[in-house]
Amino acid sequence: MPEPEGRLARSAGLAGAATFTSRILGLARDQVLAALFGAGNQMDAYVIAFRIPNLVRDLFAEGAMSAAFVPTFAQQLTVRGKPAAWRLANSVINALLVTTFVLVAFGFVFAGPIVTLFAGSFAEVPGKLELTIRLTRTMLPFVTLTALAAAMMGMLNSLHHYFVPALSPAAFNVAIIGCALMLGPLMPAFGLPAIVAIAIGAIAGGIGQIALQWAPLRREGFRWQPVLALSDPGLRRVLILMGPGTVGLAATQVNLLVNTVLATGEGTGAASWLTYAFRLMYLPIGLFSVSIATAVLPAAARHVALGDLQAVRATVSRGLSLMLIFSIPATLGLMGLAVPIVRLIFERGAFLASDTASTAGALQFYAIGLVGYSTARIASPVFYALNRSHVPVAISVGAIALNIATSLVLVRIMGFRGLALSTAMAALAHGGAALLLLRGELGGIGERALGATAAKVLAAALVMLGAAVAVERGMTAVLPGDGVVVDIVRVGSAILVGLGVLALAAKALHIREFTEAIGTLRGRTPYPFSG
Repeated sequence: MPEPEGRLARSAGLAGAATFTSRILGLARDQVLAALFGAGNQMDAYVIAFRIPNLVRDLFAEGAMSAAFVPTFAQQLTVRGKPAAWRLANSVINALLVTTFVLVAFGFVFAGPIVTLFAGSFAEVPGKLELTIRLTRTMLPFVTLTALAAAMMGMLNSLHHYFVPALSPAAFNVAIIGCALMLGPLMPAFGLPAIVAIAIGAIAGGIGQIALQWAPLRREGFRWQPVLALSDPGLRRVLILMGPGTVGLAATQVNLLVNTVLATGEGTGAASWLTYAFRLMYLPIGLFSVSIATAVLPAAARHVALGDLQAVRATVSRGLSLMLIFSIPATLGLMGLAVPIVRLIFERGAFLASDTASTAGALQFYAIGLVGYSTARIASPVFYALNRSHVPVAISVGAIALNIATSLVLVRIMGFRGLALSTAMAALAHGGAALLLLRGELGGIGERALGATAAKVLAAALVMLGAAVAVERGMTAVLPGDGVVVDIVRVGSAILVGLGVLALAAKALHIREFTEAIGTLRGRTPYPFSG
């Protein structure tokens, strides 16, 4: 049987609700950082320092864990039950502890050469390179903490717990905000820059992510045991898949790293502008596409375990349809309203009007690739459930190569904005290739229906964009001047009118998936599964 549409939509809805909370807190976190540090040298140092452990986390822990551990754990649950699944989980967790400890120790010893390799131009500013090295060493344990949190998230998702795992990143955001506001002002008294408090907050946030997920796992019956059963076939399968899994899901994070490294040569602020812009672009992905992918992957893995390929096709197709409903309007909205959105969210304190213009310029180019990011996020992990790990590896390597080549060219022509455009182009190529090859693996993914949905949503989103831009410009003429309240009224009016127009256009075009998505957000799913 295919994953019931109601269950899949409700699973995505629960994950989406929790992720929405976490992402809003993440937005608040970024607002606090922007107000306190703007796009100056301390923020540039933090961006590079956090990029290094975050890259390892995204590739090794979250990316590879999702691709390798979740399908294996879900299949153990389906075929052999909880005792076997718990044994596998303990072996994987202990393997992660050993491996990440080695990585953290290596990174601590060689932090200087590693940071110099990535951001050697920081040496041109007195103290900037040294600060980046200090922040890197402080945040390296974050790799171990988030590896464990990712394993726990995968276990809970496979057990149909979506809300708490999706909410767990909120602990990270709360810790960052708290440390920024409370510890930051105290750092100079200890002879340390205020940004060091943010590095401490990252560690506290990693601990919080584990603590939040521990209780529901215990209620399910999981108990940690210091065992590492290297002979366990499930563990061997996870380890075998994690290598390709790391490479296969690496494109987005490696491409972002390439952007960040090249941006360090574009002067103070460039790395920070790209980071702020990427986080804004990634907000709808985190709110919608990640939530949908979180529900799709365990469902697809269970169907693979039962040999039901038709159900896999139906589940993937449903997930992609839901993704299009959110991603296409978000793309056009971010492109058309980039400047007022960035101004409303970030322009205060140390974040200046010039920073708004630069961040908005990067955001417009990043947004071009939003559908590509979302497609790859849903499609790529399914290959691992199908035991076809070499496919996403090849796609990812190709996307990384394309990004590096175009980045080196476009950064010379367009500066840091060219880096955002090159990443978007690589994302579209990555998502398109993943979709095309997954169609071949599954014998179809309902591509005609998906194409029709995409065309209708694009038409509705274009009407939405026209209305939103017109309202924003009209409100600017009626309410000129600066101020948070004025910006809220102008941007809020544009978004509300745009969403209203989108809903009317979707109804006129008979976009069934849009009605389903609205029903999901309201906690109900009005349509039965149609395959």
